[in-house]
Amino acid sequence: MVHHHHHHRISYFQQLRKGEAQQQQQHPDFMEPHHCPSFMYHDYFNYRKSKLAALRFLFLFSLLSCSFFFGPRLLFYSLGTEYESELQTRTEEENRGAAPCSSMANNTICCDRTAFRTDVCYMRGDVRTHSPSNSILLFDNNSTTAPSIEEKIRPYTRKWETSIMDTIDELRLRTAGAGDLDNHRCDVRHDVPAVVFSTGGYTGNVYHEFNDGIIPLYITSHHFNRQVVFVMLEYHDWWMTKYSDVVSRLSAHPPIDYSNDRRTHCFSEVIVGLRIHDELTVESDRMESNKTVLDFRQLLDEAYTPRVRTLMRAEEQATASLLKPVTERNVSAKEKPKLVVVSRNGSRAIENEGELVKLAEGVGFEVKVLRPERTTELARIYQALNSCDAMVGVHGAAMTHFLFMRPGSVFIQIVPLGTDWAAETYYGEPAKKMGLRYFPYKILPRESSLYREYRKGDPVLRDPESVNAKGWQVTKKVYLDGQNVRVDLARFRKRLFRAQQYIVSRKTSMNLRWRQQGRRQR
Repeated sequence: MVHHHHHHRISYFQQLRKGEAQQQQQHPDFMEPHHCPSFMYHDYFNYRKSKLAALRFLFLFSLLSCSFFFGPRLLFYSLGTEYESELQTRTEEENRGAAPCSSMANNTICCDRTAFRTDVCYMRGDVRTHSPSNSILLFDNNSTTAPSIEEKIRPYTRKWETSIMDTIDELRLRTAGAGDLDNHRCDVRHDVPAVVFSTGGYTGNVYHEFNDGIIPLYITSHHFNRQVVFVMLEYHDWWMTKYSDVVSRLSAHPPIDYSNDRRTHCFSEVIVGLRIHDELTVESDRMESNKTVLDFRQLLDEAYTPRVRTLMRAEEQATASLLKPVTERNVSAKEKPKLVVVSRNGSRAIENEGELVKLAEGVGFEVKVLRPERTTELARIYQALNSCDAMVGVHGAAMTHFLFMRPGSVFIQIVPLGTDWAAETYYGEPAKKMGLRYFPYKILPRESSLYREYRKGDPVLRDPESVNAKGWQVTKKVYLDGQNVRVDLARFRKRLFRAQQYIVSRKTSMNLRWRQQGRRQR
């Protein structure tokens, strides 16, 4: 099982390098919020194909040798890669929390390059920025004989993707002697550390904004308790506007636009790059104070609740259930559970969305249809999802908003043909880690618009894995851009009924517990 896990990651990383650059050049719409990158699909299926071939070989070998002792090892090597041993060691070190730079001394530059996803460098001492040369300098004022050190880093969390990393500005981290001090006098002195990162790359896609940016920023900076300055490469005003509520909960200081701020900023400690764990999650065993994704979720609560209050007052729709802590909410089982349907325009839309809404209302839900646009304020999306009991949506980047739901809520992801693995890996598993009840709804071929375009026996309907194995361009054309969904209402009703029963039962149990607690307090 360990070998299987590591090879899967290696395969998907290596094949991603080959397909992503071509995809990005030929598809400028890739950065739209509802488009997902190629690694979510075709690399996995190429891996599955190679795995089946390897299994056939293993079976033949076992018949010839009558021994299964070496079977797993031979299977692994038949799938193997020159990087297997190194990646396995690195992953085990990451899981053990090994930190190569954890005990570094002052007047030192230390870079941790052991992770597959990201590099992180640390500088301690007299640290000064010099944006004209894309440099950050470390001065050792007490030594004239210290060896010169220089490290280069692109501070973005997808270091295995050479095509996208080539678009990220590279920083030079180097030591400098006392003789250079006059050329780098401090214009601004900071008494708190700095974290340097890029808001370039796939920024513009909400999944990547959270997975590659916001969550790693939390992982890297939360322990500073807001006493940290964020230094941003490829600074975007729109990004700061969009995420200012969250960023202000992580830092109490104004951010620095590194490229356009030509002043020399001086720090005693600088972290360059962001740490990242897994998809849309926080792993407690790799965090100080054992923080989890629920702590990140609490930060979102703190970030958005003030703005939500303002929105609710403006809309004259104040509801105490959204503003009070969970323990003070009215959770009467007599209330209708609230269901949010996240609507899509264009591909992977629900063709019978209106009928689905009526079906949900008939099952016993109060239904709200949410149509997020690029310009939709995140606080408004948070307002809708934080107050709901269940969310329904078709697989796509907008499913990232499950992070806005309360733990214990229900997440129903409609999974189109050809997207099973990606839907589970990038949204299903992280949702379960956050404490949501995840009810995937995998459509049948007849529920796909592709059913009207292809014969019943066509691999597009019968064997999506073989189609995905042809590469990202085919996957994108057929399953992402070329497919809508018409859910079987009778079949989907079972999923809605199951969700409704779970929610009502949960609310009844919570109500009973709180009444019992109230009696004991009297």
